Amino acid sequence: MSSVTNLAQLLPTGTVLAYQALSPSFTNHGKCETSNQWLTTALVGVLASACLFFSFTNSVVGRRDGKLYYGFATPHGFNVFNFSSEEEKQEWNDADQLRRLRLQPLDFVHAFFTAVVFLTMAFSDVGLQNCFFPDGSRNTQQLLKNLPMGMAFLSSFVFIIFPTKRKGIGFNDTTPRQKVIHPSLNKV
Repeated sequence: MSSVTNLAQLLPTGTVLAYQALSPSFTNHGKCETSNQWLTTALVGVLASACLFFSFTNSVVGRRDGKLYYGFATPHGFNVFNFSSEEEKQEWNDADQLRRLRLQPLDFVHAFFTAVVFLTMAFSDVGLQNCFFPDGSRNTQQLLKNLPMGMAFLSSFVFIIFPTKRKGIGFNDTTPRQKVIHPSLNKV
């Protein structure tokens, strides 16, 4: 089950959904003009960049306050987005937890494969194929038809073998908290 949860965190489901919602209009259902090609190229570029960006995000529960914090991993540590006060920021500056959440080489592997999964899903879209490859040969058509299945298998294999510890933005800490009962309340 943990492998499936890991796949859910790494696969670009949100960006694929956004692409599928916007693609028919941007590609004009495969009957592209030059403006449609530019719009579709921009859409694919922005969404692929979003895949890369969100691969380096994380959510962390504060040890002292139990609040959920979101941020972006860098080579030097973790930059938190949602500090509500300067006091909160100072409290976290002393924390070793932010340094442990810095970028790791595996983050780049996950980002690469997440972007590849998104791009193969985008290029498997019939509207995009008709827009950019209207006179594609049978070999090109077969490649575009079978590439998503192969890349999905390869990426899933990589994601399962090398799981991530990052939860990303939008994922919260679902670990059940242990309730502390005061000893005086346990009297019968």
